[in-house]
Amino acid sequence: MRTMHRIKGAFLALFFIVATAAPMPGFAQQEQQMVFAKEPLVVQTASGKLLNFTVEIASTNEQRQYGLMYRKEMAENAGMLFDFGQSRRVTMWMENTILPLDMLFIDSTGVIRHIKENAVPYSEDIIDSMGSVKYVVELNAGIVKKLGIKVGDKAASPTITKK
Repeated sequence: MRTMHRIKGAFLALFFIVATAAPMPGFAQQEQQMVFAKEPLVVQTASGKLLNFTVEIASTNEQRQYGLMYRKEMAENAGMLFDFGQSRRVTMWMENTILPLDMLFIDSTGVIRHIKENAVPYSEDIIDSMGSVKYVVELNAGIVKKLGIKVGDKAASPTITKK
């Protein structure tokens, strides 16, 4: 009987160690971030000013759905480029997104067609492209105003300029 209690105690101790050391299947850890490829992106303003950014590429459905969720910070010259593969009306939202963002809605030729400034963290409000676009670039909130980015400016990156 005493041996049975030792075996049961050892099993329970082992179960506790395994259960607390490894996440249970089906429970995603929000702290883990998805890995994205990066590339340079340049915005050329109407006045000819070149603005340089490094963007992460979200080109799969899974990457586009995850986006910048759970990020607590992002470098001032960083952002995320969402590639939708084809031109269409796009809607975005800020659920589970901690950072306030500016969004550039860009057509297939790289022209910025619509801008949403200061998207509110955690908001479930729909942010509409207001027309057909192929790309969305998310930047830290305030960058659009600070750098003077406007509708009609042009964005270029290896993803945007590829044919």
